[in-house]
Amino acid sequence: MIKNDSRAPEQSAFIMTKLRKAATSGVFAVAMAWSTLNGGASAAEIKWDMANEYPPTNIHSEGDSFFSKRLTELTKGEIEITHHFGASLGYRSKDQFYAVADGAIPLADTYVGALSGIDPLFLLSSLPFLAGTPADAQALFDISKADYEKLFAANNQKLLFVSPWPPSGLWGKNPLDSKEALADLRMRTYDANGTITFQAAGASPVQLSFADVIPQLSTGGIDAVLNSAEGGVSGKYWEYLSNFTEINYSMPLNMVHINLDSYNALSDELKAAVDQAAADTQVHIWENIQNRRQKNYSTMRENGITITDTLSDDFKTLLVESADVARQKWLGDIGPRGAEILDVYLARK
Repeated sequence: MIKNDSRAPEQSAFIMTKLRKAATSGVFAVAMAWSTLNGGASAAEIKWDMANEYPPTNIHSEGDSFFSKRLTELTKGEIEITHHFGASLGYRSKDQFYAVADGAIPLADTYVGALSGIDPLFLLSSLPFLAGTPADAQALFDISKADYEKLFAANNQKLLFVSPWPPSGLWGKNPLDSKEALADLRMRTYDANGTITFQAAGASPVQLSFADVIPQLSTGGIDAVLNSAEGGVSGKYWEYLSNFTEINYSMPLNMVHINLDSYNALSDELKAAVDQAAADTQVHIWENIQNRRQKNYSTMRENGITITDTLSDDFKTLLVESADVARQKWLGDIGPRGAEILDVYLARK
């Protein structure tokens, strides 16, 4: 996999990165002055700001907090990370790749399906009905890990660790368990795979970042959401929707990536600490994903969400056939390497 130099699909995000870089520097300067005035100056020699568009209680945000705590322990406080959850720096996942590459922010936690305009590899983990369990998602990543690492490295970044979403389902005002229920449904998808799949199934999808879902629900711009139970709990979707239909759509990945210049500026000892903290975090996250679904389901039921988990054979067939449209589009876009990855992955089953 080689660097994709065509930034046309991402040009607006690239321009915004440059503008936000200057603005963000001002925000950080004010924050540092405030900290000093209040006696809060840190002993850390290296301070990094980390972008993330999800709330602090989200599984990926919790993983970020684990990483920074572990890094502080391993470096004895030499490296300090300030988290900026909820897209508080103004970055969505689709902006963060170039923001980190260009040094506007040192590191970020990014939903990689939003980066398909950079390289179709980023849509691999969200191919529908391909990896529906943590073991499957882990195997799919392991097969493609070297490709991801090369792609980040070619764009002045280092991949630190990955974290999976629990399986995606359909949030709606009613069960979304039939062709009729999907017909012309104004629904959110999180990347191109979902948009293609649900268009083929008869819905009217629109791709939105996580941070933009609630504003669209609150104004009636959408009536349904493709997201995991985790995402719905993080966003408190029960304030607008009352049903979650379990379809086990996919377990897409978030990836934490760091600017390569920032990483390479570290001593060998600190680089080893960053690598160890990342490895420890990845183990922690993948171990916790096992029980996350039931924890989320309990929270959802407590807040009045009805969970629909039985699907008709006709509806399953509709979803699988619609998903194949997305898979074939992806194979055409990525070329032979995509077919090789899928062949290796499917051969293990």
